[in-house]
Amino acid sequence: MPDNAAASEAGAAPLISSNLKLRLVSGLAFAALAFALTYAGPIPFVVLVLVCALVISWEWGRLVRGVAFDLGFFVHAGAVAAGIVLAAAGYAALGLAALIIAAIILVPLYMGRGARLSALGVFYVGLPAIALLWMRGDEPYGFLAVLFIFAVVWGSDTAAYAAGRTIGGPKLWPRVSPNKTWAGFIGALAAGAASGAIFAALVADADAVRLILLGIGLAAVAQAGDLAESALKRLFHLKDASDLIPGHGGFMDRMDSLVAAATAAALLALLIDAHAPARALLLGV
Repeated sequence: MPDNAAASEAGAAPLISSNLKLRLVSGLAFAALAFALTYAGPIPFVVLVLVCALVISWEWGRLVRGVAFDLGFFVHAGAVAAGIVLAAAGYAALGLAALIIAAIILVPLYMGRGARLSALGVFYVGLPAIALLWMRGDEPYGFLAVLFIFAVVWGSDTAAYAAGRTIGGPKLWPRVSPNKTWAGFIGALAAGAASGAIFAALVADADAVRLILLGIGLAAVAQAGDLAESALKRLFHLKDASDLIPGHGGFMDRMDSLVAAATAAALLALLIDAHAPARALLLGV
């Protein structure tokens, strides 16, 4: 996500700036569309994930190689699309294999840092896409599991922005993201805990303490994902991955937290029960 702004001095700016209004409107519209397609069923959700993944693949190439459509993009996007289709068909392991093959192919196509980052980009886009589809396909808990991840990410990002803007205070990691604050980070963790508490009330037989702790953990991972993308953009002296989403930048800027949280949630579910990942995430059994 774009960096949460530090608190403004009193009277220095309007209470709600035009940029914040634009950010809120576009963010709500994006979230509503994501919720609707996730709720609509597996096929609409596959379409949502595929479109987002292909756009992020395009942004990744622009960011790390400075080229929008080159051979690397088609290898990257083709592997991600194949992984998504395979995961949607119930073959998540084969989807992972497609990502590995593409990463190996990309390395000799480019030299030095470009090769490493091009290969890394395949996993950056492909792993969370496969993870979300893998969990969404585990009925009857698939929709709730994905919605839980969304709630933690959206809630923690919003709380981090709001707390950072209104409270300000010491910076979290100024060399990487100069506007993020410890107040924003604590706000993100509080929102993760709140998401866990809400879902504990929604999911039958869920352990409230477990989901609250899980919400806090995923919120922390989400903020780490945000910082990682900020570090990558700073490496290439860019503010945003693109300008496709008004007020937010690119799809990468909007989904950096989700990339990290979805991958972490899938790894946890894999450790608990690889045959029922959504149930494992929400119930732990």
